[in-house]
Amino acid sequence: MSRLDSFIRRLTAQRDILNHVEADLDLPEGAIMEIGLGNGRTFNHLRELFPERHIVAFDRAMGAHASSVPPQEDLVIGEISQTAPAFIGAEAALVHADIGTGYPEKDAITLTWLPDLAAGMLAKGGVAVSGLPLDHPVLKPLPVPESVPTDRYFLYRKI
Repeated sequence: MSRLDSFIRRLTAQRDILNHVEADLDLPEGAIMEIGLGNGRTFNHLRELFPERHIVAFDRAMGAHASSVPPQEDLVIGEISQTAPAFIGAEAALVHADIGTGYPEKDAITLTWLPDLAAGMLAKGGVAVSGLPLDHPVLKPLPVPESVPTDRYFLYRKI
């Protein structure tokens, strides 16, 4: 599969899961944590899906398109592994993390802290959506929409 096709498949899976969360899953009260703002496409989509929710975005550096920049007070810049733990206990309704690199050795390092971070940010009953698998005792895997290939994107509920 070409890298372009893989990219399209990832973004399609991401969109389909987020649309599924909004349409089909009950979320508790709380904010949305967008881990990995990037150019802001997903942040923009989350604003459309959840216009009433407070969204906090995290990234290493600002790289978002001008139309997809969160308000200053909702943007946390710096190494996510260092800045985001301040939000553990935030009782978030949804945590979305799209920070995989496609390099197994780099992603293995991210997976040493990302599952604990996502679980810690979520309220009980909250939902985590991730491009990387989140192996954590309080995160119960949920089925993804049929349009999402196995192991392309992951969905969990905090128990």
